[in-house]
Amino acid sequence: MNTVAHADSLENALAEVPVLDVHTHLCGARLGARGLHDILLYHMIVSDLYSAGCPNGARLTQFPGWPTKEEAHQRIQEALPHLCHIQNTSGWWGVRIILRDLYHWHVPITGENWRKLDDLIRERADDGAWARSILRRAGIQRTCAEYCRRGAGEGDDVLQYSLEWGMFMRAQWGEFDTALYDLERTWGHPPEAPLAIGGGVRPVADRTIRSLADVHAAIGHYVDSIPYDRVISTATGVSTDIDYRLPSDTEMAAALERRGQAGPAERDIYAAYIGEAFLSALEQRGDQIVFQFSFGAEPLPFETASRIHQKTLGQWAEIIGRHPRLRFQCFISSRHANQTLCTMCRELPNFSLAGFWWHNFFPETIRHVLSERLDMLPSNRQIGFFSDAYVAEWAYAKAILVRKQMARVLGEKVAQGQYSFGEAMVIAREILWETPQTLLGMTPVPGRLR
Repeated sequence: MNTVAHADSLENALAEVPVLDVHTHLCGARLGARGLHDILLYHMIVSDLYSAGCPNGARLTQFPGWPTKEEAHQRIQEALPHLCHIQNTSGWWGVRIILRDLYHWHVPITGENWRKLDDLIRERADDGAWARSILRRAGIQRTCAEYCRRGAGEGDDVLQYSLEWGMFMRAQWGEFDTALYDLERTWGHPPEAPLAIGGGVRPVADRTIRSLADVHAAIGHYVDSIPYDRVISTATGVSTDIDYRLPSDTEMAAALERRGQAGPAERDIYAAYIGEAFLSALEQRGDQIVFQFSFGAEPLPFETASRIHQKTLGQWAEIIGRHPRLRFQCFISSRHANQTLCTMCRELPNFSLAGFWWHNFFPETIRHVLSERLDMLPSNRQIGFFSDAYVAEWAYAKAILVRKQMARVLGEKVAQGQYSFGEAMVIAREILWETPQTLLGMTPVPGRLR
């Protein structure tokens, strides 16, 4: 049997393997798409359209707000002339999968018919049973979403939560005091939504950090405010532009005095100092939470580009080694950095890797990253999937895309004699279902064990 035949057999078998989706942005009260815009203008598709010449590359209104019908329709009409140019992309493959499988839509989207499709999707926007059925069709038993999107717990039966709140080591476009501002805006507040990517106009924070004592008081508040009984992880971004050496108290105090004239040097001091103090405090709760972080997506005016320095990877190996009682898990958006991270996982027992994120979520890259991890890491040190979806429909599409790539990778390894068919299925089940439980603490939905 050749690789293609093995892959076809494996794809059919993989459809029966349950999946735990370890990172999404689903909203408990509105799990499904609110209209065509939630499918057609998912932020990865917006980037495709912007590249193709669409004049607006910004995301639509983001949580805690929602796009109005007028905003959504205006952006759809703006995108329509450019759809013809992105039908070669894997993002558009995802759109086709959603519309074909879930909405039985088999014709091109045009200026004459898009409102009919929008109405079809909006009819089910408030139907929680419909959204849950989409997840079941994808084989996704549970997902992990932002805690700030939990609402009153309407989605607790299918959701667990990550705390995506302060991001003290993420750079923002054109800013140099982001770490301080993000700490200030969380000081004295309960967990809420994170800052949007890209920076821009910042609401005035209630408090201002002026001293080292303020820094440590704000960090103490943050760590004490984490709802450890309701979240299983953090979800934060880490920038490659920051130098993560350990600044002294004296350096940090002097940098605080220069905040009004801050540049890259001050930015690095703020982020490295606050980041290390935060990790040291969080490590005291290391048995209660996993520090999930992302690498390799650096801000541009609208979204990000994939880049990462070897120096950053080396410094983070030191950071992870310095905090052995805290579990670290990485989402990587840089294909070439995957091999380095695998070597780090082999030598750092508290470090693991998860899924395919943002600029790595393209079929060929998924296959490369997955094959490399399967060769380099034990199956209990890697998680095979997360969708990064904002609605159930995109979790569905991404689950199908990943299964197809996983089947090809496993099929090649079976064809060359590295695994038997049965061994390939055991490995797939472990990385899709078992390691999200053992590494991250996700739990199956009672009564739906598979």
